[in-house]
Amino acid sequence: MTDDITHLDATDLAARIRRRELSSREVVQAHLDRIAEVNPAINAIVTLDPDGALAAADAADTLLARGATPGPLHGLPIAFKDTHHTRGMRTTHGSPLHADDVPDRDDPLVARIQAAGAIRIGKTNVPEFAAGSHTFNTVFGTTRNPYDLGRSAGGSSGGAAAALAAGMQPIADGSDMGGSLRNPASFCNVVGLRPTPGRIPSPPSGSSWETLSVVGPMARTVADTALLLSAMAGPDPRSPISLETPGSAFAVPLERDLAGLRVAWAPDLGGAVPVDPEVLAVLESRLAVFADLGCHVERDSPDFRGADDVFRTLRAHEFNLGLGDVLESSRAALKPSLVWNIEEGRRLGSDDLARATIGHSRLYAEGIDFFDRYDVLLAPVSQVVAFDADLEYPPTVAGVEQHTYLDWMRSAYFVTLLGAPALSVPAGFTPGGLPVGLQIVTAPRTDLTVLQVGAAFEAATGYGRRRPHVGPARPQSA
Repeated sequence: MTDDITHLDATDLAARIRRRELSSREVVQAHLDRIAEVNPAINAIVTLDPDGALAAADAADTLLARGATPGPLHGLPIAFKDTHHTRGMRTTHGSPLHADDVPDRDDPLVARIQAAGAIRIGKTNVPEFAAGSHTFNTVFGTTRNPYDLGRSAGGSSGGAAAALAAGMQPIADGSDMGGSLRNPASFCNVVGLRPTPGRIPSPPSGSSWETLSVVGPMARTVADTALLLSAMAGPDPRSPISLETPGSAFAVPLERDLAGLRVAWAPDLGGAVPVDPEVLAVLESRLAVFADLGCHVERDSPDFRGADDVFRTLRAHEFNLGLGDVLESSRAALKPSLVWNIEEGRRLGSDDLARATIGHSRLYAEGIDFFDRYDVLLAPVSQVVAFDADLEYPPTVAGVEQHTYLDWMRSAYFVTLLGAPALSVPAGFTPGGLPVGLQIVTAPRTDLTVLQVGAAFEAATGYGRRRPHVGPARPQSA
């Protein structure tokens, strides 16, 4: 019974709970049992509150029995990303500096998700301060890929993606600056949406106008991702970039005829990034799906000249803003790559920031022009498949040496600069059984369109239905 429940789609689970065919307690208990079974091997969920979750499930069942109108996520369990504040439950940011922190408030997205009826069961693992697309830290250790326990689950929402893939939760929240929703979704064969900046209010920060970092939904299907987005999205007066569209705009059927859509395929983003041949082999073979759906597909790409300098400069500036004081007080407690990235920000001058700001504006304008010519951009999510979990990052990509923990993420973070919604959808597997995700991008503020295109591709392929078999725990390296 546990396996049956934990493999159901979130939309199906929510409907069964509303019809009282399943109780919230049954659903939560099934997921707690699944966590007990597979989490020791994967290490995706790092804080767990089974008693609190079951008490909340009982309360949810009581409300339903009394005739209350359930929210869209009523009774669905979720473990929140460990960078998002949860009132009364520790939030560590993957750092020993915060290992015992217990916030007295919920972040806005946490509050919205729980107001929609979801039940908090715990927290998911992250890299230290969410820096990097491989989930490991000195507080909880490394999160491992359910499809191969020797491989990375990606990051920074790696715990969220691994927990989804292994059936430990039906929906998940995450965040994304340079690919932190998209890369782990690709590595773990689930769906991750980087929404248009302002679509979902982000946690309060020192840079409220910043558009690189967003929060967003993850799930095992596109429809489930849209369901969670419907609860997360909507205006918030505390965010100056907040969009006015209510979340209910995404609680609609996603079926759409794609005939006539203009689709651009950018396998290496116009020659801007190296991509491993095994990734390209999987994705190239999927282009026929779009042709069969009636799309006009051709090879083209936005002009990403200058994107690397723009992203790295703005990222380093944000890291210095957010963590510069931590570097001053606790340098020894930070991982070397994080120290490097903060120091890169400290070296920036006004001319550097002016150049990056102007360059970002050019890239956004380039994207707008590109989406006047095309409806959809297709690209690799990740330039590699999931790599050895004992490495911090892959040393080479297609024979090209990678010098920093950021180098191998360009196929995701270049797209960040377009300010557009970007969806990672399962696209198949390598001969060795590792998942590969397809990145689907549409024009800024067309989040519903990107979900519709993703749903059509998903329905035509079905690769996301292949679930991992999780074996015994693999001893971690010292």
